[in-house]
Amino acid sequence: MERNCMSQNQAGTVCRKNKFKGLRLTAIQAGDTSPDLHGKERYVIVILSLLLAAMVTWFLMWKTGIEAGKQMQEHLAGEVLRFHILANSDSEEDQALKITVRDRILDYLKTEMPETRDAKETARWIRRHMDELEALGRRTVAEQGYDYPVNAAVTTCWFPDRTYGDMTFPAGNYEALRIELGDADGHNWWCVLYPSLCFQDAANAVFSEESKQKLQNVLAEEEYAQMTAASDFQIKWYFWERWKG
Repeated sequence: MERNCMSQNQAGTVCRKNKFKGLRLTAIQAGDTSPDLHGKERYVIVILSLLLAAMVTWFLMWKTGIEAGKQMQEHLAGEVLRFHILANSDSEEDQALKITVRDRILDYLKTEMPETRDAKETARWIRRHMDELEALGRRTVAEQGYDYPVNAAVTTCWFPDRTYGDMTFPAGNYEALRIELGDADGHNWWCVLYPSLCFQDAANAVFSEESKQKLQNVLAEEEYAQMTAASDFQIKWYFWERWKG
């Protein structure tokens, strides 16, 4: 009896093994490709990991660039004084009047304002002569046959990105001599009073080498390099190098 029982157990074991082999064979014949699926899953995970790493790197570069640009703009704003004149409207006549007033104001500043050491000294001189500037503006407007009010002040204004020759000023708040003609609803014109840009070539607004040197003297090397970056590629490379460092 014991021998028969052992035979039955052995027979059961063999049957189970044959049954398992049969199931594996059936699964393979049915197209079970689990090993291939696992390989594809690993490939997808690797690709997603690389994409995530690239996104994190890009975000860090972007954040670093934003912070660096903000710090540079704030420092630059303390070293320059800009000029901002707004026309009454966008009509051809009002725009022409704006240019006439601009030229008269700049001629006055070029003739009467002494050479200043920095932007703050320039702003102080202009504040002391604000009445003369407003009177000159009103007189010029009247000579052209208009009765628009003229308001002048040294104030903080927001400026968009602006390129003067090979120098780019980032968007932000800057102190400026602001002159408003009439309703001041027309296109505006701006340049830089210190370092002197307006006096070099008001129409084309290009910095002289002397003015560039003044900026270079008060800005950090990397800040000046950012301002003179000639292309988006160079700007991005600047931020990449800064982020790596």
